Amino acid sequence: MPRPARVSPERILAAAALEFAERGYGGARVDRIARRARVNKAMLYYHFASKQGLYRALLGGTFAKLAQALAGVAQSTLTPPQKLDAAVSAMAAFVGTHAFFPAIMLREVAEGGAHLDPDTLAALAAVPRAFGDILGQGIDAGVFRRMHPLGAYFTTVAPILMFVASTPVRRQLKTRHLISALQMPLTADVFLADLKRSLQVGFAASNSD
Repeated sequence: MPRPARVSPERILAAAALEFAERGYGGARVDRIARRARVNKAMLYYHFASKQGLYRALLGGTFAKLAQALAGVAQSTLTPPQKLDAAVSAMAAFVGTHAFFPAIMLREVAEGGAHLDPDTLAALAAVPRAFGDILGQGIDAGVFRRMHPLGAYFTTVAPILMFVASTPVRRQLKTRHLISALQMPLTADVFLADLKRSLQVGFAASNSD
């Protein structure tokens, strides 16, 4: 049997990302993903054996890219406080260019990680590990207080995910004039600057550490 004409797996993954973000794993349908990717289902199954395989490939690749970005920060010659700021910027930039990510992750959190298999969890674990390397360098240098690296990671990434995921809600609040017009607009730059300042203060070592 001749092989189907080649179609970029990335095109299928991009279509799947939109479907999973909008409808969650349970509500996503392979036929809709195929239509979005402009391929037939046979082609989709040629590259990804199942909806589960497609979901795992999407998340596994996404986690690997984010972990690589943070590892690059950890290996840089910046000071630990500079690396912390750079890690926040890297996370925010990543989420900004992977708009599906917050919705999928918040769904997984709400559903107890029900669709995260061991390999996908291993890929996910690489992200806080890379962040932990940055934190550990600061602790060893005496500029960060001792803290649990996983707790520090969630303290950092959760606000970024919520800020991006809440964009439609914030837009409605602004449109309906439910937030004082005298307040500074909450742009991404304002949000990230405030987050970085908060983390620098919260992670800083005290004289008693």
